[in-house]
Amino acid sequence: MNPLRTITLFLLHLFWLTAPIQTASCKERPQQIVALWWNVENLFDTTNEPKIDDKEFTPEGKRQWTPKKLLLKRLRIAQVFRTIRADREYGKYPDIVAFAESENREVFAGTLAAIDRAGYAIDYHETPDPRGIDIGLAWNPATVIFTGSKPYTVKLDDGRGTRFVVAAGFIASGHPFTIVLNHWPSRAFDARWSETKRIAAATVARRIVDSLGTRNPVANIIVMGDFNDEPENHSVRDILGSSFDRKEVLRSANLRLYNCWSDSSSPGTYYFKNHWERIDQMLVSPALLDGKGLSIDKESFRVFSHPEMFGRSGKGLYSTYERGKFKGGYSDHLPLLLRIDVAP
Repeated sequence: MNPLRTITLFLLHLFWLTAPIQTASCKERPQQIVALWWNVENLFDTTNEPKIDDKEFTPEGKRQWTPKKLLLKRLRIAQVFRTIRADREYGKYPDIVAFAESENREVFAGTLAAIDRAGYAIDYHETPDPRGIDIGLAWNPATVIFTGSKPYTVKLDDGRGTRFVVAAGFIASGHPFTIVLNHWPSRAFDARWSETKRIAAATVARRIVDSLGTRNPVANIIVMGDFNDEPENHSVRDILGSSFDRKEVLRSANLRLYNCWSDSSSPGTYYFKNHWERIDQMLVSPALLDGKGLSIDKESFRVFSHPEMFGRSGKGLYSTYERGKFKGGYSDHLPLLLRIDVAP
């Protein structure tokens, strides 16, 4: 379908996006906090920032990135949020939202503003990434209290900058918890050649977890992000301390983190070379497995999607770009959701 025609048709559905919807009742449920992680694929504004390599995402650039295309992308994201809100399992927008590949605070805030009546507050750190893409963090002040955040620098051997690892603190019904946000260096050119970069990022994330665990042996910690490595890779399994075994994690005294992919039959979030990859991940500390305070169960983790997010061929995702050509889709990644039960 012609991308501009797609835009026109989508704008005609604005009424659907902004009209009130019927959501599932949450009255009989215990309180729950829902966290979302999503690499939204190149969420750029349309202006050229001289200090970063973003020229291709301008109207005159290689991608011919125009305000209409940005608007369509924002509407696609808003549609996903409305689908989450309409889902019986959730019945609301996510309480905590983290996007990878956001260019700056302004474009992130503008995208969240397109989600009607969401009411998110924002925390944002501009990183030294050469392309200027960051992790944007938002939360619902009516359901969680934000206590602050700290960005941690990842030092690479080649001296190039990369995204921060960000630790952000929250409180839900008196229970504190920390979310550690990651977007590790990509596998560009060759996975083995770039592995040392992801190990460097994993080492920083692990040090944050160890520091939190030293101060509080029962700290509630959620580590999530686009790791550009899968659960079985060295950076995730050995450096970060990922495990699929709940009992091992509970016995580990915070040395191991439970990888929530253990509870999912989904093949992955990212489709590359005819293969699904589980490079977007969520991991939790032992305290979230003991059934006290804040906790998750085997149904808490989910790769979220609806049919329109997949390609027409039945393979892969309906992404914004495919092989450099604008397709007008959602993203080249699927979002992850984690439902956290909150004890009174």
